Formats: sequence, structure tokens, C-alpha cells
Amino acid sequence: MTLLGTLLKNRRARDTHSAWNLPNLQGPELLTVSSQHFKEGESIPREHAGKRIGGKNLSPDLNWSPPPPETKELLLVVEDLDVPTSKPAVHCLVLIDPSRLDSPNHLPPGALSAHEPAAGIRILRSTIGRGYHGPEPIKGHGPHRYTFQVFAFLGEMSGNSDSAKLRRARPRALLSSLTAPVVAKGRLTGVYER
Repeated sequence: MTLLGTLLKNRRARDTHSAWNLPNLQGPELLTVSSQHFKEGESIPREHAGKRIGGKNLSPDLNWSPPPPETKELLLVVEDLDVPTSKPAVHCLVLIDPSRLDSPNHLPPGALSAHEPAAGIRILRSTIGRGYHGPEPIKGHGPHRYTFQVFAFLGEMSGNSDSAKLRRARPRALLSSLTAPVVAKGRLTGVYER
């Protein structure tokens, strides 16, 4: 597997096609996103990596600064910017109802589990499946950047779409189709390498 990673070393999705740069998800960068488990640009601890590489697949705790008061819904997108494909891999995609969170502007560790999500979390389809999928980069491919992006919307995504259609939507199609105005956004980037 190290040979494959070495051969693909220069092939990376990059940030260009990430959710962060989609025209319909542009808005003021007012949110500060943080975690007690890693800081901006630091390594993501192994417990938050995928099970296939010895991690626990446990989503890290996440905090964000208060969004504007007119925020109706939040979208959390976790992407691997360095996967050797044309676009980043969506590792997690969830809608967050801030009024239903146990603690304002905070998700505890494990809150993004597909089987037992935290209150206020609606799990959507990602590139890999549903729920949080931790880093599992190809061995030898070099460091991968994982972005935890939070978008605050003026309208409700779940209220504007048929629930079953929203649940079935492919992540890239869903991200490109969102039309509610983004009133604030922020992100945290961690790194993982094998």
C-alpha cells in the first residue's frame, strides 16, 4: 500500500472544489471553529481516525463562536482535501438545529455517530456513508488535510426540501444545490498522515 501512496503522491483534490469555495456557500468568515483535541494545522489524534487504521472513528469535540442571531440552521461539512481524486472526499455531512443542541455552539466527542447522533444533529449522506468517518489516508501518500467547516444559514435546509430526497442526495449534488443565504462560516483544519 505504501507503493500506491508514493505513486499517487502528487495527485490531490486540493481546496479548489471544497464546500468552502462553492459559489453558493460564500458568506462572511465570522465563525471561529476549534476543538480541544487539536488546533489549527495540527495532527488529528489517532482516536479520531478510522477503525481500519487503528482509530476509534470517534468524531472530535467541536466548538464555534456564536453565529448571527438570525441563523436558522447550521451545516457541518468534513472534507479530506488531499484525497487522490478530482474533488475532496466528504467524510461527514450533517445539518445542525442550534436550538436543539445540549450545549450552545458545541458538539461533544462522538456527536456525529450515524447510530446515535447528538440532539439537534441530522446525519446526511457523505462520500463514504453516513455519520463521521475519520481519516484513513493511503499509506505513503503524505499528509492529508481534513477541514471541519461550519456554515450558518438564514433559512432551513431541511424545511426547504423533501425529507426523503434530502436524505438520499449525494453530497456534492446537495452542497451545490443549497440556496439559503450563508450569514457566517468558519473552519478548522487538522492533519493526518500514515
